[in-house]
Amino acid sequence: MFLRIEETPNPNTIKFIPEEKLNFKGTKLYKISDDYADSYLLKTIFSINGINSVLLNAEFISVSKSEKEDWAVLKTMLSAKIGSALQKNDKVFEKKQNNIESDSADTPVEKEIINLLETKVKPVVASHGGDITFHSFKDGVVSLELKGSCSGCPSSTATLKMGIENMLKHYIPEVKEVIELSN
Repeated sequence: MFLRIEETPNPNTIKFIPEEKLNFKGTKLYKISDDYADSYLLKTIFSINGINSVLLNAEFISVSKSEKEDWAVLKTMLSAKIGSALQKNDKVFEKKQNNIESDSADTPVEKEIINLLETKVKPVVASHGGDITFHSFKDGVVSLELKGSCSGCPSSTATLKMGIENMLKHYIPEVKEVIELSN
C-alpha cells in the first residue's frame, strides 16, 4: 500500500498517511510497553529498534522515535514495513478495540469545551500527526493530554497556552487556564 510521509513540528515524530482509510475508530496512542498483541500492524512497527510510540487513527499513523535514532534510516524501514503490513492484513486489530477516551462531559461548560476542541483544535492537531484529549475542567482549569507528534514537541507549550488557552478563554469566560497532563 502506498504511504505518503509528512514531517511534523516534532522532530522525533513522522506521520504516515495511507492511500486508504484504516479500519480503526477514534485515535489511540500506543507505547512500546503497551499490549498490542492483537495488532499485526503495531507488532510490525514496534519490531523496529528505536520506536517509542505510535498514534493510530483511521486517517494516519504517527510514529515517534527516540532522540538518538536517525529518520534517514527509519523512514525507509517504516514505510516498507507499514505498507507491507497494511497490504497483508486489512484489519488493524484482530479483536474488538477497546478505545475508550475520557471525553465525557458532565456540565454545559465541559460540553462547550469538548465541542470547541473537537471542531476547532483536533483537526489542526491531527494535520500535524497529533491528538488532544479532554480530561477535566475544575476551578477554571482545563486539563488536556497531548498525544502523538504533540507530545514532547518544542511548539506544544506555545500551542497549548497561546493557541488553545486563548481560544477557550475567548469563547468560555469560565476558563482561566489550560494545562497539559503529563504522560
